[in-house]
Amino acid sequence: MLISTRGRYALRVLTDMAEHQAAGYVPLKEIAARQEISEKYLESIVKALVADGVLVGLRGKGGGYRLVKAPDEYKVGDILRLMENGLAPVACLEDGAQPCQHMAECRTLPMWRGLNTVINDYLDKFSIADLMKRENDNFDFVI
Repeated sequence: MLISTRGRYALRVLTDMAEHQAAGYVPLKEIAARQEISEKYLESIVKALVADGVLVGLRGKGGGYRLVKAPDEYKVGDILRLMENGLAPVACLEDGAQPCQHMAECRTLPMWRGLNTVINDYLDKFSIADLMKRENDNFDFVI
């Protein structure tokens, strides 16, 4: 499984917004400068986050974007599933996938299901608030 720049950048954007939203709406231009990411590319990411109700935007002077909920209410797994259109390690486990004709006799399916559970459970342990922390004590890699 490979997380795209779209997924990684979405987490960076949300973390940045959470760290800077005390002053109100955060302009995309400022996030792009701090994160060293193209503003144009961030627009497409933010558009998806607004459409899913993760962010709300305000146009005009003093405008920008802000989180709809508190940072601890956003799970990393939810954000990545949104941006990546799922996290399934194999196609047959993707949401809405057609049942595989070999599913009944597939000897590898239990392993893929287990991996899918591990990936999702692990990513759902972390929130945007966790990503805001400077120390990485919460990132135990024991599975």
